[in-house]
Amino acid sequence: MKSLRKFMDKIKPHFQEGGKLSKLESVFDGMETFLFTPNTTSRSGVHIHDSNDMKRTMITVVVALLPCLLFAMYNIGFQHFKAIGTDATFWQMFLYGLLAMLPVIVVSYVVGLGIEFIGAQIHHKEIQEGFLVTGILIPLIVPINTPLWMTAVATAFAVIFAKEIFGGTGMNIFNVALITRAFLFFAYPSKMSGDAAFVKLDSALGYGGGNVVDGFSGATPLGEVAINVGDKLTLDTTTMDAFIGLIPGSPGETSMIAILIGAAILLFTGIASWRVMLSVFVGGLAMGALAHGFATPTYPASMLDPVAQLCFGGFAFAAVFMATDPVTGARTKIGQYIYGFLIGVFAILIRVYNGGYPEGAMLAVLLMNAFAPLIDYCVVQVNINRRMKRAKSQ
Repeated sequence: MKSLRKFMDKIKPHFQEGGKLSKLESVFDGMETFLFTPNTTSRSGVHIHDSNDMKRTMITVVVALLPCLLFAMYNIGFQHFKAIGTDATFWQMFLYGLLAMLPVIVVSYVVGLGIEFIGAQIHHKEIQEGFLVTGILIPLIVPINTPLWMTAVATAFAVIFAKEIFGGTGMNIFNVALITRAFLFFAYPSKMSGDAAFVKLDSALGYGGGNVVDGFSGATPLGEVAINVGDKLTLDTTTMDAFIGLIPGSPGETSMIAILIGAAILLFTGIASWRVMLSVFVGGLAMGALAHGFATPTYPASMLDPVAQLCFGGFAFAAVFMATDPVTGARTKIGQYIYGFLIGVFAILIRVYNGGYPEGAMLAVLLMNAFAPLIDYCVVQVNINRRMKRAKSQ
């Protein structure tokens, strides 16, 4: 690292004002701050800071996402070999999933960071670390069989219209990763309908596949529920299967165990709000119990028990990694309870009573992103009014 530090110090003057590469100052600054902690200090207006800066925060979230990412790689291979009816070792499954996920991760980071680098250079701003998390979230919530060009277009749209147009990192009102998924859902519904095949069957990745499977549906559990016919719910996948995660689905959303490990990391480090996380699950359980209490064959998803509602689909992933986004969520403590509870309620409500869309967590989080400022405003106004009345009474 010392030799790298010396090299960076040697070429730094070329990127500063007056240097031959001064137009790329933002790019160099982004690389330098990513590799090393800045050694600059405030000269005026001194503030008290702790050791947890933006870079450490983003890296912690990435670490929390690693269990989901690693399990996703294994599950992609597992679903592939299960679909083609071929036995494989653990490492064959994991390698297959790694080779399937790697291009998506590369596309996500190249497109997203490329746009952010260009934007920072045009506006002569520092490059922020926000996309470090977004870049890994996108491959985890986008179905593995989504063409790379679609992922690239959706990522570019989300970064430009959901982030940069609002002023960049920390200024966006909607979760950028979820905007990517929403764009895919509305622009290419055949890939994001919730009941399409979520299994990678490309023979180009090796180990066979492709045309050897005729009529394979690979439907997600919620996709199976949505097309269920009859007074009794028939589902091959159990709640325990969903808890473990060896089921079809978007890569990072299948394993409740991996998600809970990530939740523990976020809560232990204080990165995520336990109020939001807890209230999302409480809201989901409440709405799930209400729907289950009035179950009807007209709405097959209502026949799922409340615990299964939390384990199936992207509910848990959204509760842990999407709803807890501090930029797009509520800031006040009471507001966080309200915000999270409503996300849980709306996620199950959409899932159960919208037959054309078996999932619900994505839309619920985006909906509440829009209302988060209003929730905080109402909470603050209530506190102001309460204190005004208390002051008058004295």
